Amino acid sequence: MNTNKLVDIKAWIDSRPISAFQWRVLFLCLIIIMFDGYDAAVMGFIAPALIEQWHISRAAMGPILGAAMFGVAIGALIAGPLSDRFGRKKIILLAVLIFSAFSLICAFATTPLQMAMMRFIAGLGLGAVMPNCVTLLAEYMPERRKGVMITLMFSGFNIGSGLGGFIAAALLAHYHWNAVLIFGGALPLLMLPLLGYLLPESALNLVVRRAPRAQIAALLNRMGGQFQQDTAFVLNSPRIHRNSTISQLFHHGFARGTIILWVTYFMGLFVIYLLNGWLPTIMRSGGISLEQAAILAGLFQLGGPLGGILVGALMDKCNARVVIGVVYLLGCLCLLAQGIFAFSGVALGVFIFIIGMCINGAQNGLQVYSPAYYPTEMRATGVSWMHGIGRTGAILSSSIGGLLMGAFPAQSAIFFILALPALLAAISIVLHRNVSLSLKIKGAALDDLPALSQTLNK
Repeated sequence: MNTNKLVDIKAWIDSRPISAFQWRVLFLCLIIIMFDGYDAAVMGFIAPALIEQWHISRAAMGPILGAAMFGVAIGALIAGPLSDRFGRKKIILLAVLIFSAFSLICAFATTPLQMAMMRFIAGLGLGAVMPNCVTLLAEYMPERRKGVMITLMFSGFNIGSGLGGFIAAALLAHYHWNAVLIFGGALPLLMLPLLGYLLPESALNLVVRRAPRAQIAALLNRMGGQFQQDTAFVLNSPRIHRNSTISQLFHHGFARGTIILWVTYFMGLFVIYLLNGWLPTIMRSGGISLEQAAILAGLFQLGGPLGGILVGALMDKCNARVVIGVVYLLGCLCLLAQGIFAFSGVALGVFIFIIGMCINGAQNGLQVYSPAYYPTEMRATGVSWMHGIGRTGAILSSSIGGLLMGAFPAQSAIFFILALPALLAAISIVLHRNVSLSLKIKGAALDDLPALSQTLNK
Protein backbone atom coordinates (compact mmCIF):
# COMPACT_ATOMS: atom_id res chain seq x y z
CA MET A 1 0.00 0.00 0.00
CA ASN A 2 1.33 3.43 -0.96
CA THR A 3 1.67 5.47 2.25
CA ASN A 4 2.73 8.75 0.64
CA LYS A 5 0.45 11.58 1.70
CA LEU A 6 1.73 14.10 -0.84
CA VAL A 7 2.33 12.97 -4.43
CA ASP A 8 3.56 15.02 -7.40
CA ILE A 9 1.31 13.40 -9.98
CA LYS A 10 3.35 14.38 -13.05
CA ALA A 11 6.60 13.12 -11.54
CA TRP A 12 4.83 9.86 -10.60
CA ILE A 13 3.64 9.33 -14.21
CA ASP A 14 7.11 10.15 -15.58
CA SER A 15 8.79 7.65 -13.27
CA ARG A 16 6.70 4.64 -14.28
CA PRO A 17 6.50 2.36 -17.33
CA ILE A 18 3.50 2.82 -19.61
CA SER A 19 0.61 0.75 -18.30
CA ALA A 20 -2.12 -1.07 -20.22
CA PHE A 21 -4.51 1.66 -19.09
CA GLN A 22 -2.35 4.35 -20.76
CA TRP A 23 -2.13 2.27 -23.93
CA ARG A 24 -5.93 2.17 -23.90
CA VAL A 25 -6.05 5.96 -23.74
CA LEU A 26 -3.74 6.08 -26.77
CA PHE A 27 -5.89 3.59 -28.68
CA LEU A 28 -9.14 5.44 -27.94
CA CYS A 29 -7.63 8.78 -28.98
CA LEU A 30 -6.28 7.18 -32.17
CA ILE A 31 -9.77 5.86 -33.01
CA ILE A 32 -11.28 9.31 -32.45
CA ILE A 33 -8.60 10.92 -34.64
CA MET A 34 -9.34 8.31 -37.35
CA PHE A 35 -12.98 9.42 -37.34
CA ASP A 36 -11.73 13.00 -37.49
CA GLY A 37 -9.51 12.20 -40.49
CA TYR A 38 -12.35 10.49 -42.36
CA ASP A 39 -14.74 13.38 -41.81
CA ALA A 40 -12.12 15.99 -42.70
CA ALA A 41 -11.52 14.32 -46.08
CA VAL A 42 -15.05 13.13 -46.84
CA MET A 43 -16.13 16.10 -48.97
CA GLY A 44 -13.24 15.56 -51.33
CA PHE A 45 -14.47 12.01 -51.94
CA ILE A 46 -18.00 13.06 -52.90
CA ALA A 47 -17.33 16.46 -54.52
CA PRO A 48 -17.50 15.11 -58.14
CA ALA A 49 -20.84 13.44 -57.39
CA LEU A 50 -22.23 16.62 -55.85
CA ILE A 51 -21.12 18.72 -58.82
CA GLU A 52 -22.82 16.32 -61.19
CA GLN A 53 -26.06 15.90 -59.24
CA TRP A 54 -26.54 19.55 -58.27
CA HIS A 55 -25.27 20.88 -61.63
CA ILE A 56 -22.88 23.35 -60.00
CA SER A 57 -19.45 24.53 -61.04
CA ARG A 58 -16.20 23.66 -59.34
CA ALA A 59 -16.02 27.25 -58.09
CA ALA A 60 -19.40 26.78 -56.39
CA MET A 61 -17.92 23.87 -54.44
CA GLY A 62 -15.42 26.26 -52.84
CA PRO A 63 -17.75 27.56 -50.09
CA ILE A 64 -18.81 24.01 -49.26
CA LEU A 65 -15.23 22.80 -48.95
CA GLY A 66 -14.15 25.92 -47.07
CA ALA A 67 -17.09 26.00 -44.65
CA ALA A 68 -15.75 23.14 -42.56
CA MET A 69 -12.30 24.78 -42.46
CA PHE A 70 -13.73 27.95 -40.92
CA GLY A 71 -15.65 25.82 -38.45
CA VAL A 72 -12.48 23.94 -37.50
CA ALA A 73 -10.66 27.21 -36.73
CA ILE A 74 -13.49 28.58 -34.59
CA GLY A 75 -14.08 25.24 -32.86
CA ALA A 76 -10.43 25.04 -31.82
CA LEU A 77 -10.49 28.56 -30.37
CA ILE A 78 -13.64 27.88 -28.35
CA ALA A 79 -12.86 24.36 -27.15
CA GLY A 80 -9.55 25.05 -25.41
CA PRO A 81 -10.82 27.31 -22.61
CA LEU A 82 -13.88 25.08 -22.15
CA SER A 83 -11.65 22.03 -21.80
CA ASP A 84 -9.42 23.68 -19.21
CA ARG A 85 -12.51 24.63 -17.21
CA PHE A 86 -14.79 21.60 -17.58
CA GLY A 87 -12.38 18.78 -18.44
CA ARG A 88 -10.89 17.12 -21.52
CA LYS A 89 -13.27 14.17 -21.68
CA LYS A 90 -16.51 16.17 -21.74
CA ILE A 91 -15.33 18.43 -24.57
CA ILE A 92 -13.97 15.51 -26.63
CA LEU A 93 -17.24 13.61 -26.37
CA LEU A 94 -19.28 16.73 -27.16
CA ALA A 95 -17.04 17.40 -30.19
CA VAL A 96 -17.50 13.84 -31.48
CA LEU A 97 -21.25 14.19 -31.03
CA ILE A 98 -21.30 17.47 -33.00
CA PHE A 99 -19.20 16.41 -36.00
CA SER A 100 -20.77 12.94 -36.30
CA ALA A 101 -24.37 14.18 -35.95
CA PHE A 102 -23.96 16.99 -38.45
CA SER A 103 -22.04 14.79 -40.87
CA LEU A 104 -25.06 12.52 -40.74
CA ILE A 105 -27.40 15.47 -41.30
CA CYS A 106 -25.29 16.54 -44.30
CA ALA A 107 -26.38 13.35 -46.04
CA PHE A 108 -29.86 14.83 -46.36
CA ALA A 109 -28.84 18.27 -47.67
CA THR A 110 -30.57 19.25 -50.90
CA THR A 111 -28.81 22.52 -51.74
CA PRO A 112 -25.21 23.81 -51.62
CA LEU A 113 -26.20 26.36 -48.96
CA GLN A 114 -27.62 23.68 -46.68
CA MET A 115 -24.51 21.57 -47.14
CA ALA A 116 -22.18 24.51 -46.40
CA MET A 117 -24.08 25.40 -43.21
CA MET A 118 -24.04 21.83 -41.92
CA ARG A 119 -20.36 21.40 -42.80
CA PHE A 120 -19.53 24.57 -40.87
CA ILE A 121 -21.20 23.19 -37.74
CA ALA A 122 -19.51 19.81 -38.22
CA GLY A 123 -16.24 21.72 -38.49
CA LEU A 124 -16.78 23.16 -35.00
CA GLY A 125 -16.64 19.62 -33.65
CA LEU A 126 -13.66 18.67 -35.79
CA GLY A 127 -11.75 21.70 -34.53
CA ALA A 128 -12.36 20.74 -30.92
CA VAL A 129 -11.38 17.07 -31.24
CA MET A 130 -7.75 17.19 -32.30
CA PRO A 131 -6.20 19.65 -29.80
CA ASN A 132 -8.08 18.08 -26.89
CA CYS A 133 -7.01 14.55 -27.82
CA VAL A 134 -3.43 15.86 -27.97
CA THR A 135 -3.80 17.45 -24.54
CA LEU A 136 -5.41 14.40 -22.94
CA LEU A 137 -2.78 12.01 -24.27
CA ALA A 138 0.08 14.38 -23.38
CA GLU A 139 -1.12 14.45 -19.78
CA TYR A 140 -1.15 10.66 -19.55
CA MET A 141 2.23 9.89 -21.13
CA PRO A 142 5.67 10.09 -19.46
CA GLU A 143 7.98 12.70 -20.91
CA ARG A 144 10.48 10.14 -22.18
CA ARG A 145 7.89 8.54 -24.52
CA LYS A 146 5.56 11.44 -25.22
CA GLY A 147 6.96 12.22 -28.67
CA VAL A 148 6.43 8.77 -30.11
CA MET A 149 3.03 8.31 -28.49
CA ILE A 150 1.49 11.56 -29.67
CA THR A 151 2.82 11.24 -33.21
CA LEU A 152 1.57 7.63 -33.24
CA MET A 153 -1.87 8.92 -32.29
CA PHE A 154 -1.71 11.47 -35.10
CA SER A 155 -1.09 8.73 -37.63
CA GLY A 156 -4.78 7.96 -37.08
CA PHE A 157 -5.68 11.08 -39.05
CA ASN A 158 -3.85 9.86 -42.14
CA ILE A 159 -5.20 6.35 -41.63
CA GLY A 160 -8.75 7.69 -41.42
CA SER A 161 -8.28 9.85 -44.49
CA GLY A 162 -6.64 7.05 -46.46
CA LEU A 163 -9.13 4.35 -45.54
CA GLY A 164 -11.91 6.84 -46.23
CA GLY A 165 -10.93 6.88 -49.89
CA PHE A 166 -11.32 3.11 -50.18
CA ILE A 167 -14.56 3.13 -48.17
CA ALA A 168 -15.98 5.94 -50.30
CA ALA A 169 -15.02 4.14 -53.51
CA ALA A 170 -16.78 0.97 -52.34
CA LEU A 171 -19.93 2.82 -51.24
CA LEU A 172 -20.13 5.00 -54.35
CA ALA A 173 -19.93 1.89 -56.52
CA HIS A 174 -23.28 0.69 -55.11
CA TYR A 175 -24.95 3.71 -53.51
CA HIS A 176 -25.23 7.49 -53.84
CA TRP A 177 -22.93 10.06 -52.21
CA ASN A 178 -25.26 10.19 -49.19
CA ALA A 179 -24.02 6.77 -48.08
CA VAL A 180 -20.47 8.08 -47.65
CA LEU A 181 -21.67 10.77 -45.24
CA ILE A 182 -24.03 8.41 -43.42
CA PHE A 183 -21.19 5.97 -42.80
CA GLY A 184 -18.88 8.73 -41.51
CA GLY A 185 -21.57 10.13 -39.21
CA ALA A 186 -23.27 6.98 -37.96
CA LEU A 187 -20.18 4.97 -36.94
CA PRO A 188 -18.74 7.45 -34.39
CA LEU A 189 -22.25 8.27 -33.21
CA LEU A 190 -22.89 4.60 -32.46
CA MET A 191 -19.53 4.30 -30.70
CA LEU A 192 -20.08 7.41 -28.59
CA PRO A 193 -21.56 5.55 -25.56
CA LEU A 194 -18.60 3.15 -25.57
CA LEU A 195 -16.15 6.05 -25.79
CA GLY A 196 -17.95 7.75 -22.93
CA TYR A 197 -17.56 4.62 -20.81
CA LEU A 198 -13.92 3.82 -21.65
CA LEU A 199 -12.30 7.25 -22.11
CA PRO A 200 -10.95 8.63 -18.81
CA GLU A 201 -10.63 12.22 -17.70
CA SER A 202 -7.16 13.72 -17.40
CA ALA A 203 -5.80 13.05 -13.93
CA LEU A 204 -3.75 16.26 -14.07
CA ASN A 205 -6.81 18.28 -14.99
CA LEU A 206 -8.72 16.72 -12.09
CA VAL A 207 -6.02 17.94 -9.73
CA VAL A 208 -6.26 21.46 -11.14
CA ARG A 209 -10.06 21.43 -10.85
CA ARG A 210 -9.76 20.23 -7.24
CA ALA A 211 -11.61 16.96 -7.77
CA PRO A 212 -12.03 14.66 -4.75
CA ARG A 213 -8.86 12.85 -3.74
CA ALA A 214 -10.60 9.48 -3.92
CA GLN A 215 -11.52 10.06 -7.60
CA ILE A 216 -7.92 10.89 -8.55
CA ALA A 217 -6.53 7.99 -6.50
CA ALA A 218 -8.92 5.54 -8.16
CA LEU A 219 -7.84 6.75 -11.62
CA LEU A 220 -4.12 6.46 -10.85
CA ASN A 221 -4.61 3.04 -9.28
CA ARG A 222 -5.82 1.85 -12.69
CA MET A 223 -2.35 2.81 -13.94
CA GLY A 224 -0.65 0.63 -11.34
CA GLY A 225 -0.72 2.93 -8.33
CA GLN A 226 -1.67 1.89 -4.81
CA PHE A 227 -2.91 5.15 -3.39
CA GLN A 228 -5.23 5.61 -0.47
CA GLN A 229 -8.30 7.81 -0.59
CA ASP A 230 -6.66 10.42 1.65
CA THR A 231 -3.54 10.83 -0.54
CA ALA A 232 -3.09 14.44 -1.65
CA PHE A 233 -1.93 15.08 -5.22
CA VAL A 234 0.00 18.15 -6.39
CA LEU A 235 1.34 19.69 -9.59
CA ASN A 236 4.63 21.51 -9.34
CA SER A 237 3.63 24.45 -11.55
CA PRO A 238 2.65 28.09 -11.06
CA ARG A 239 -0.96 29.02 -10.56
CA ILE A 240 -3.00 30.12 -13.57
CA HIS A 241 -6.49 31.50 -13.05
CA ARG A 242 -8.82 29.30 -15.09
CA ASN A 243 -11.33 32.09 -15.67
CA SER A 244 -8.85 34.04 -17.81
CA THR A 245 -6.71 31.42 -19.52
CA ILE A 246 -6.79 33.13 -22.93
CA SER A 247 -5.20 36.29 -21.53
CA GLN A 248 -2.71 34.13 -19.62
CA LEU A 249 -1.25 33.05 -22.97
CA PHE A 250 0.30 36.54 -23.04
CA HIS A 251 1.37 36.82 -19.41
CA HIS A 252 4.13 35.46 -17.16
CA GLY A 253 6.57 35.04 -20.04
CA PHE A 254 4.30 33.02 -22.35
CA ALA A 255 3.58 35.75 -24.94
CA ARG A 256 6.69 35.36 -27.09
CA GLY A 257 6.46 31.58 -27.15
CA THR A 258 2.73 31.64 -27.88
CA ILE A 259 3.17 33.91 -30.90
CA ILE A 260 6.07 31.80 -32.20
CA LEU A 261 3.98 28.63 -31.96
CA TRP A 262 1.17 30.36 -33.88
CA VAL A 263 3.56 31.53 -36.61
CA THR A 264 5.21 28.12 -36.93
CA TYR A 265 1.90 26.26 -37.11
CA PHE A 266 0.51 28.80 -39.60
CA MET A 267 3.51 28.38 -41.92
CA GLY A 268 3.43 24.59 -41.74
CA LEU A 269 -0.29 24.39 -42.51
CA PHE A 270 0.13 26.85 -45.38
CA VAL A 271 2.54 24.45 -47.08
CA ILE A 272 0.58 21.29 -46.24
CA TYR A 273 -2.84 22.47 -47.38
CA LEU A 274 -1.59 24.11 -50.56
CA LEU A 275 0.06 20.83 -51.54
CA ASN A 276 -2.92 18.77 -50.33
CA GLY A 277 -5.35 20.79 -52.39
CA TRP A 278 -3.31 21.73 -55.43
CA LEU A 279 -0.52 19.19 -55.90
CA PRO A 280 -2.41 17.13 -58.55
CA THR A 281 -3.17 20.33 -60.47
CA ILE A 282 0.45 21.46 -60.15
CA MET A 283 1.65 18.13 -61.50
CA ARG A 284 -0.88 18.20 -64.33
CA SER A 285 0.47 21.59 -65.42
CA GLY A 286 3.79 19.82 -66.05
CA GLY A 287 2.19 17.27 -68.35
CA ILE A 288 1.80 14.41 -65.86
CA SER A 289 -1.29 12.21 -66.25
CA LEU A 290 -4.16 12.30 -63.77
CA GLU A 291 -3.29 8.84 -62.51
CA GLN A 292 0.35 9.79 -61.88
CA ALA A 293 -0.72 13.04 -60.23
CA ALA A 294 -3.01 11.11 -57.88
CA ILE A 295 -0.17 8.75 -56.96
CA LEU A 296 2.12 11.70 -56.19
CA ALA A 297 -0.54 13.28 -53.99
CA GLY A 298 -0.85 9.95 -52.19
CA LEU A 299 2.92 9.79 -51.65
CA PHE A 300 2.82 13.21 -49.99
CA GLN A 301 0.15 11.94 -47.59
CA LEU A 302 1.90 8.62 -46.93
CA GLY A 303 5.07 10.39 -45.93
CA GLY A 304 3.25 12.02 -43.01
CA PRO A 305 2.83 9.07 -40.59
CA LEU A 306 6.41 7.85 -41.10
CA GLY A 307 7.81 11.35 -40.71
CA GLY A 308 5.72 11.99 -37.61
CA ILE A 309 6.86 8.82 -35.84
CA LEU A 310 10.53 9.48 -36.72
CA VAL A 311 10.30 13.07 -35.49
CA GLY A 312 8.57 11.96 -32.30
CA ALA A 313 11.28 9.37 -31.59
CA LEU A 314 14.03 11.95 -32.18
CA MET A 315 12.26 14.47 -29.94
CA ASP A 316 12.32 11.94 -27.11
CA LYS A 317 16.11 11.69 -27.46
CA CYS A 318 17.23 15.19 -28.52
CA ASN A 319 16.32 18.85 -28.14
CA ALA A 320 12.71 18.94 -29.37
CA ARG A 321 12.65 22.39 -30.98
CA VAL A 322 15.94 21.76 -32.78
CA VAL A 323 14.60 18.47 -34.17
CA ILE A 324 11.45 20.19 -35.45
CA GLY A 325 13.44 23.08 -36.92
CA VAL A 326 15.92 20.81 -38.70
CA VAL A 327 13.12 18.71 -40.20
CA TYR A 328 11.29 21.83 -41.44
CA LEU A 329 14.60 22.98 -42.96
CA LEU A 330 15.07 19.64 -44.72
CA GLY A 331 11.58 20.05 -46.18
CA CYS A 332 12.52 23.55 -47.33
CA LEU A 333 15.66 22.25 -49.04
CA CYS A 334 13.71 19.49 -50.79
CA LEU A 335 11.16 22.05 -52.04
CA LEU A 336 14.02 24.19 -53.37
CA ALA A 337 15.67 21.17 -54.99
CA GLN A 338 12.45 20.25 -56.78
CA GLY A 339 12.05 23.84 -57.92
CA ILE A 340 15.63 24.04 -59.22
CA PHE A 341 16.05 20.63 -60.82
CA ALA A 342 12.41 19.82 -61.74
CA PHE A 343 12.81 16.10 -61.08
CA SER A 344 10.58 13.65 -62.90
CA GLY A 345 9.78 9.95 -62.72
CA VAL A 346 10.98 8.02 -59.68
CA ALA A 347 13.09 10.92 -58.39
CA LEU A 348 10.01 13.16 -58.35
CA GLY A 349 8.08 10.57 -56.33
CA VAL A 350 10.96 10.23 -53.88
CA PHE A 351 11.20 14.00 -53.35
CA ILE A 352 7.43 14.38 -52.90
CA PHE A 353 7.47 11.56 -50.34
CA ILE A 354 10.39 13.17 -48.47
CA ILE A 355 8.68 16.56 -48.52
CA GLY A 356 5.60 14.91 -47.02
CA MET A 357 7.74 13.23 -44.37
CA CYS A 358 9.49 16.45 -43.41
CA ILE A 359 6.68 19.02 -43.44
CA ASN A 360 3.99 16.71 -42.02
CA GLY A 361 6.46 15.16 -39.60
CA ALA A 362 7.60 18.52 -38.25
CA GLN A 363 3.98 19.66 -38.00
CA ASN A 364 3.15 16.57 -35.97
CA GLY A 365 6.16 17.34 -33.81
CA LEU A 366 4.52 20.63 -32.87
CA GLN A 367 1.60 18.61 -31.49
CA VAL A 368 4.05 17.06 -29.05
CA TYR A 369 5.98 20.24 -28.29
CA SER A 370 3.08 22.64 -27.66
CA PRO A 371 1.37 20.76 -24.77
CA ALA A 372 4.68 20.60 -22.91
CA TYR A 373 5.09 24.38 -23.17
CA TYR A 374 1.98 25.23 -21.15
CA PRO A 375 1.01 24.26 -17.57
CA THR A 376 -2.02 22.05 -17.06
CA GLU A 377 -4.33 24.94 -16.11
CA MET A 378 -4.01 26.51 -19.58
CA ARG A 379 -2.69 23.61 -21.67
CA ALA A 380 -5.84 22.92 -23.70
CA THR A 381 -6.29 26.66 -24.32
CA GLY A 382 -2.72 27.05 -25.55
CA VAL A 383 -2.85 24.01 -27.85
CA SER A 384 -6.32 24.83 -29.18
CA TRP A 385 -5.48 28.44 -29.94
CA MET A 386 -2.35 27.34 -31.77
CA HIS A 387 -4.62 25.11 -33.88
CA GLY A 388 -7.25 27.80 -34.38
CA ILE A 389 -4.93 30.67 -35.29
CA GLY A 390 -2.65 28.42 -37.33
CA ARG A 391 -5.65 27.08 -39.23
CA THR A 392 -5.87 30.43 -41.03
CA GLY A 393 -2.75 29.29 -42.90
CA ALA A 394 -4.74 26.35 -44.27
CA ILE A 395 -7.66 28.61 -45.19
CA LEU A 396 -5.37 31.13 -46.89
CA SER A 397 -3.38 28.59 -48.89
CA SER A 398 -6.50 26.73 -50.01
CA SER A 399 -7.98 30.02 -51.19
CA ILE A 400 -5.00 31.53 -53.00
CA GLY A 401 -3.53 28.34 -54.48
CA GLY A 402 -5.32 28.91 -57.77
CA LEU A 403 -4.27 32.57 -57.84
CA LEU A 404 -0.62 31.65 -57.28
CA MET A 405 -0.74 29.11 -60.08
CA GLY A 406 -2.25 31.72 -62.37
CA ALA A 407 0.39 34.33 -61.47
CA PHE A 408 3.29 31.83 -61.60
CA PRO A 409 2.33 29.19 -64.20
CA ALA A 410 5.70 27.41 -64.21
CA GLN A 411 5.51 24.18 -62.23
CA SER A 412 8.74 24.93 -60.38
CA ALA A 413 7.51 28.32 -59.16
CA ILE A 414 5.11 26.87 -56.55
CA PHE A 415 7.91 24.84 -54.98
CA PHE A 416 10.08 27.96 -54.72
CA ILE A 417 7.18 29.86 -53.13
CA LEU A 418 6.45 27.12 -50.59
CA ALA A 419 10.11 26.91 -49.58
CA LEU A 420 9.76 30.34 -47.93
CA PRO A 421 7.06 29.46 -45.34
CA ALA A 422 8.89 26.18 -44.66
CA LEU A 423 12.06 28.18 -43.93
CA LEU A 424 10.15 30.64 -41.74
CA ALA A 425 8.65 27.74 -39.78
CA ALA A 426 12.16 26.33 -39.19
CA ILE A 427 13.53 29.67 -38.02
CA SER A 428 10.54 30.40 -35.80
CA ILE A 429 10.60 27.17 -33.82
CA VAL A 430 14.38 27.30 -33.32
CA LEU A 431 13.94 30.77 -31.79
CA HIS A 432 11.34 29.39 -29.39
CA ARG A 433 12.39 28.72 -25.83
CA ASN A 434 10.72 27.19 -22.82
CA VAL A 435 9.65 29.53 -20.09
CA SER A 436 11.52 28.72 -16.91
CA LEU A 437 9.54 28.30 -13.72
CA SER A 438 10.96 31.50 -12.31
CA LEU A 439 9.95 33.45 -15.40
CA LYS A 440 6.47 31.99 -15.30
CA ILE A 441 6.10 33.13 -11.72
CA LYS A 442 7.69 36.52 -12.28
CA GLY A 443 5.11 39.25 -12.25
CA ALA A 444 2.42 37.05 -10.70
CA ALA A 445 0.54 38.13 -7.62
CA LEU A 446 2.16 37.09 -4.35
CA ASP A 447 -0.71 34.79 -3.51
CA ASP A 448 0.04 32.85 -6.71
CA LEU A 449 3.59 31.91 -5.75
CA PRO A 450 3.10 28.75 -3.67
CA ALA A 451 3.06 26.25 -6.52
CA LEU A 452 2.33 23.23 -4.39
CA SER A 453 -0.32 24.66 -2.14
CA GLN A 454 -2.44 25.81 -5.07
CA THR A 455 -2.69 22.26 -6.39
CA LEU A 456 -3.59 20.48 -3.17
CA ASN A 457 -7.01 19.04 -3.82
CA LYS A 458 -9.58 18.99 -1.12
